[in-house]
Amino acid sequence: MELQQIKQRFGIIGTFSGLERAIDIARQVAPTDLSVLISGESGVGKESFPKIIHSLGIRKHGQYIAVNCGAIPDGTIDSELFGHEKGSFTGATDTRKGYFEVVDGGTIFLDEVAELPLSTQVRLLRVLETGEYMRVGSSKVLKTDVRVVAATNFDIPTAIKKGKFREDLFYRLNTVPITIPSLRERGNDILLLFRKFASDFSEKYRMPSIRLEEEARQVILNYEWPGNVRQLKNVTEQLSIIEQEREISATVLVHYLPDYQKSRLPALIPRDGVSEDAFNSEREILYKVLFDMKKDMTDLKKLVAQIMDSGHVGGDIEKEHEGIIKKLYTRGEENPLAPDSQMVPQAPIRSNRDEERIMDTEEIVEESLSLEEKEKELIKKALEKHNGKRKYAAQDLGISERTLYRKIKEYDIE
Repeated sequence: MELQQIKQRFGIIGTFSGLERAIDIARQVAPTDLSVLISGESGVGKESFPKIIHSLGIRKHGQYIAVNCGAIPDGTIDSELFGHEKGSFTGATDTRKGYFEVVDGGTIFLDEVAELPLSTQVRLLRVLETGEYMRVGSSKVLKTDVRVVAATNFDIPTAIKKGKFREDLFYRLNTVPITIPSLRERGNDILLLFRKFASDFSEKYRMPSIRLEEEARQVILNYEWPGNVRQLKNVTEQLSIIEQEREISATVLVHYLPDYQKSRLPALIPRDGVSEDAFNSEREILYKVLFDMKKDMTDLKKLVAQIMDSGHVGGDIEKEHEGIIKKLYTRGEENPLAPDSQMVPQAPIRSNRDEERIMDTEEIVEESLSLEEKEKELIKKALEKHNGKRKYAAQDLGISERTLYRKIKEYDIE
């Protein structure tokens, strides 16, 4: 079957090379009995690929079943997969066949396979290697002929290092790896998917299809889409139902995109005893302060270079660098990023607009060295700037609204 035919049959939209490569691998491996491990972020559409493999393979007339390993409690997962005997545990009133017995001769898709408990991983490894298993509460060995396709959004090598996933099972499942690209990697595929979803919801709800203005198209292309295709579909449905205007502007669109203005900051490792949420919020604010200070230093270097060339501060230079000059000669509300203890010059250079000569003076300003106080001060300033509107204050600070609410409560900010 041709690539385009596969896309049409399974509802896959896009022309991104990484996506087409994944489809091509699924097509090639389908006629074999090799185990396949599909990896990719949550919401990228991993569930379509086991169906491709099953439908194009020699087991297409057998049964196909998808099992979400993360949705089944640890205490019953063995029973669900391998079955149980009557009386083997409390509530086992009858003998029950497991999925591996029911789907004999077909294909079983184990979604979120990294969620399996270690004891179940041992049973699964035996099935993959020998085709043998035992029901819970039984000593009788049963045989099954099932093809296993697994999927995960976890970094399994990392899980192996932490002792949460068996290395031998990983290599047994990973006979043929297929990696599904995230939505943010797929470029113009995002626009194709949006138009398809908009058309589907237009037909479903019997209303005109929504369209994106040019700036809005740039917004969805630049957004990171942490929820991938699933999130894009949900956003399109919300816009289709809620918005009265069928032409969606960038201003309207960003209200449906969480953390659109959030800075892309480097990832660090939390300290022991510090919650991840608290660590992330402090890190975000600290990096914002550092990045702003770096920009100020760049502006200051440029100003000094121009002063050295001209020998004085001319009107043009003063106008061009008005922002950094103000920060040099003011503090408090106008200079929230000033160092905690600094030398504040009163008038070290001469302006053409002020002929009066002012002698250089300096004073030592002692301020709190507490990062907590600086964080509290920045939050207050952001709230004042946006007249108490927490949503916009959070965007300005580069943190989520939830983090801002928690910090306001923590610092008892009015």
